[in-house]
Amino acid sequence: MTTIFAKLVDVTRCDGCRACMVACKNWNDLPAAPEEFKGSYQSHDKCNAFNWNMLTFTEHEAEDGRFEWLFRHSACMHCTDAACVKVCPEDALHYTEFGTVNTNYDKCVGCGYCVQNCPFSVIELAKYTDENGKEYEKAQKCTMCIDRLREDMMPACVNICHMDALVFGDKEEMEAMALERLAQVKDRYPNANIYNPIGVDGTQTFYLLAEPPSVYGLPENPKVPTSATIWKDYAQPLGKAMLGVTTMAVIGGFISNKLFNKQGQEGGDHDE
Repeated sequence: MTTIFAKLVDVTRCDGCRACMVACKNWNDLPAAPEEFKGSYQSHDKCNAFNWNMLTFTEHEAEDGRFEWLFRHSACMHCTDAACVKVCPEDALHYTEFGTVNTNYDKCVGCGYCVQNCPFSVIELAKYTDENGKEYEKAQKCTMCIDRLREDMMPACVNICHMDALVFGDKEEMEAMALERLAQVKDRYPNANIYNPIGVDGTQTFYLLAEPPSVYGLPENPKVPTSATIWKDYAQPLGKAMLGVTTMAVIGGFISNKLFNKQGQEGGDHDE
């Protein structure tokens, strides 16, 4: 039986040091991606092609009137039922042996369907220029440091976290740990909850939050777009069986363009 691994983010332990961001940058050799200062301690609006994880800073007034900072380590959630995997026409987005979601850069054609359909808005396209000066794009996001996992090492962000706000291991053990921590922090954080959304069949990065998900900028009920489910789970297998792979690839490209273009997508599934 394959072991599914997961990263538990316990925001009640996070002190906002940003070491997770630095460790990710260093290990994955990501370039700087500066943004204009907007009067906040938060360095970037959200994750992007060269910031695979980032720390959100939310100003919050507690029920007793106290001001407090809410910190959240944001990165790819590695959904069990991932919209990005479903809509990818080239099978570039795929599940790994650890239960995480990764990108095959050789297959990625930069179509952007994954960007448009991610319910957490954590994927972006990065622009590159080849030796002939031609520009092209590739989808970029957190890999959960799969190269480290294959060497029995922790993800870089987990390894650096000095508060144990990030913990990685067998998902069942992480879920048990989250429940134990939830019981411990309930007195201090009455609204504490575990965020492991069922609309995407759970995630391999999940949270112990001190407040409701929306307070942290997370969608309350993220879902895989219905069009993506119909296409990947029903229409595509049936079409391949009936028409053959080559014909289906041509038709698939046309249908993907119609179904997964952001302008034509149903709006109710994306809660952010």
